[in-house]
Amino acid sequence: MPEHEQGSAALAPHIPNRHIARWVVAALLVLLLLGWLQGLAFNHALDWPTIGQYFLNYDVLAGLGRTLLITAVSIVVAVLLGGLLATMRLSDNPVLRGLAWLYVWFFRSVPLLVLLVLTFNLSLLWPTIDIGIPYGPVFLSINTQELINPMVAAIVTFSLQQAAYTSEVLRASIQSVPDGQREAAVALGMTRTRTMMKIVFPQAFRVALPPIANDTINLLKSTSLVAFIAVPDLMYSVQQIYSSNFRIVPLLIVATLWYMIVVSILSVGQFFIERALRSSPSRVGRRTIEVEPDLPDSATPDHDFAATGAADTTSKENRA
Repeated sequence: MPEHEQGSAALAPHIPNRHIARWVVAALLVLLLLGWLQGLAFNHALDWPTIGQYFLNYDVLAGLGRTLLITAVSIVVAVLLGGLLATMRLSDNPVLRGLAWLYVWFFRSVPLLVLLVLTFNLSLLWPTIDIGIPYGPVFLSINTQELINPMVAAIVTFSLQQAAYTSEVLRASIQSVPDGQREAAVALGMTRTRTMMKIVFPQAFRVALPPIANDTINLLKSTSLVAFIAVPDLMYSVQQIYSSNFRIVPLLIVATLWYMIVVSILSVGQFFIERALRSSPSRVGRRTIEVEPDLPDSATPDHDFAATGAADTTSKENRA
């Protein structure tokens, strides 16, 4: 290409791509969304006055509180038990690894609703829970039906099953930490427990936080299943109301709105926590370990004294 043509090409203005098809598809999607929202707003079957009447109803709010309580207790127990199971899965003891694998296999295999009903009817399998020496004397006997009420059955079920999934998340997060850091900790004389608590777990937590947050949101929505065992949660409270006034759709919309509000709050919290973890550097490795250098075999106190004197003489000459 001649030089004057090259110069003209370099000075030619840049024309951006318009992406007309992309904008047309986006406009169509926006129009569909607006049409759907308009249909919801002016749909008489929704009965918005009834929705506003029961949105802050006492029974609905009490059911929402029980839903949040089941979710909070279950996820805390699941994280603690999941951490123990993950440690057992990574143990060198084959018995511990086998027991942890068996636990995870069982609770991942049984559907949540089936497990919930089984736990609620545990008294049919074991009328009493005996504490004592196997094939020996019994020190304490507890009536299972009195112990396992619907609320306890819900918390136990969600905690045990969620622990199986959380343990796999934590195990994968622990394994994501490079082996070189463990080897360096061993070279510094750190015990296995101290290495896990000070080096491995802080880094694994950063990896495990997003999936655990997603599991918390899924657990919150799954608590609606406790209505099958008559736990007065949000869904059960709504069912009790519309079974008497037959306003099925508006009451279901009330439950839907509350679930959406709580999930949105949890999602925003998850976003800020993840951003804080990404912006702050890891604290692992910040400490400087001072190690005294080893003296050569030929070093003697006389040598040290001579070296110290020579250094002092040099310092005085420099000051002069």
